[in-house]
Formats: sequence, structure tokens, C-alpha cells
Amino acid sequence: MDFGTATVLVTGANRGLGRAFAQELAKRGAKVYAGARNPASVVDEGVIPVQLDVTDDASVQAAAKQLGDVSIVINNAGVLLAGEDVDSIRAEFEVNFFGIVRTTDAFAPILKANGGGAIVNVLSVLSFIGRPAFRGYAASKSAGWSLTNSTREALREQGTQVIAVHAGFIDTDMASIVDAPKISPEDVVSQVLQAIENGDDEVLADERTRSVKAALAS
Repeated sequence: MDFGTATVLVTGANRGLGRAFAQELAKRGAKVYAGARNPASVVDEGVIPVQLDVTDDASVQAAAKQLGDVSIVINNAGVLLAGEDVDSIRAEFEVNFFGIVRTTDAFAPILKANGGGAIVNVLSVLSFIGRPAFRGYAASKSAGWSLTNSTREALREQGTQVIAVHAGFIDTDMASIVDAPKISPEDVVSQVLQAIENGDDEVLADERTRSVKAALAS
């Protein structure tokens, strides 16, 4: 894929991994819509700020009406609250799972009209394993993995590539409370863009994630 001719929507693009996606894609010549709840928080040159709250149906639909030239959607927006109460878990699902549902349903017809394109869903190593301290987050990412697999089958006929991205801790604000080895956002972005070019279905971004995925069969 020639990213220089692509038009990309990145959700949660004002910081962390989303910002790294937006910066690199702009550098490669793509037209980049940087989605954020507060578009004023998008400060990078070369990208187009877009008001987008993936937990709000009206916001997602408004973005879809505005951005009819999108050929790649990167569902990056995510939240880790690490709360044990139902409200915290529900909030994680609203962003990490239902946010992907809303954005995919709104933009899949646009991708079809523009030749198929690609959808990238940023998930986690916790798609595969649970941890008591992150039970809501892990459950939302596991649900996102299942959703990604279903979406891939649903959109195969229209020529849309659907990629699941699984990674351990990425060196962003979200993982700042964790004292553990971390992969850089730039490394993840590089692997994902290569996967789009290769036509791959999955990115296992670090050794820990690859080991966990390999161990599922045993």
C-alpha cells in the first residue's frame, strides 16, 4: 500500500500510540485525520484535528459524514482504569470495545466505497490472558479480539483488511504506572504499517506477546 495516497483516521490521536501513528503516517505522506474528544489537544503539524468521541454515537456518525475519503481506520482509542467496580469496567468497555463497534460500523461503508482499505484494532497481550488488577481492561480487549475476528470475516468480501494488534506494555502515559519492560510506540507503529503493506491479519508486537499467544495451545 502506498501511504502517500492513503487517507487515515486515527482515534485517540492526541497522545501516546495514537499520536505516534498520526506523526509517522503524516511523515509518509498520508492525509491524516487525528481524532480526539478535544481536537484542540491535537498539536502536531501535518495532521487534521477532528472532534471524535468513540463513546458517543452522534460524534462518530458526524465524523463519518465529514470524512468520506477515509481509506484506513486505526481504532487506537483506549482506556485503562484498573478499577474493580462495575462502573469502571463499563467505562473501559465503552471505549475499548463499543468504541470499535461504533467506528467500524460507521466507516466500513466508506472503506468499501473507497476500494476496501484497512481497519486496525489496537488490542493487547491481555486479549489472551487475564490479570486480577486489570480484569475489566483484559475482558474488554479479549472481547475486542473476538470482534476483530468477526469483522475480518464480515468485511472480507468488500476487500477490507482487518488487523488485530496485540502488545504488552507500550511506553506511553497509560503504562506509566507500570514498572516493567516496555516497547516504544514508534516500534509498534512500524510493525503495524508493515503489516498493512504485507496484507497481514495480526501483529504480535513484542516477545512477551508472542510467547503468550504461542502458549495458548498448551
